[in-house]
Amino acid sequence: MRRAVLTAASTSALVVLLLSLKPHHPAALPAAAPEPSPTGTRHPGTRPADGTYTGSPIPTRYGTVQVAATLKGGRLTAVKVLQVPSDNGRDQEIAGYAVPRLTQEALSVHGAAIDAVSGASYTSAGYIQSLQSALDRAGA
Repeated sequence: MRRAVLTAASTSALVVLLLSLKPHHPAALPAAAPEPSPTGTRHPGTRPADGTYTGSPIPTRYGTVQVAATLKGGRLTAVKVLQVPSDNGRDQEIAGYAVPRLTQEALSVHGAAIDAVSGASYTSAGYIQSLQSALDRAGA
């Protein structure tokens, strides 16, 4: 009986301790300055112009991330990665597994509303911001 009470009290204390911890939030990345769309002002109800639009280079803790988005028929059809962190082997490894996943997800949703890849938070955030800036330039 004493063992059961001790176990229950320990478990309760551990649960309270875990619930009181706050999640870690990575430092905010600097926002890229918005640039005007090359096609001018977009009117509501019109679709973005076809073409390839280069996103802003986004500086991250480990290096710069930049992508270019290709739109056809108003939909995202391709994403070309122009820059990713690659200063060392670990940066190259992270980019090697994260970028294809980010690209695949962006193409499946035809936009930048995608989830970050676990273990590649900074690269993911830079990729998403650069892609969004490319789509903004396209008027998407």
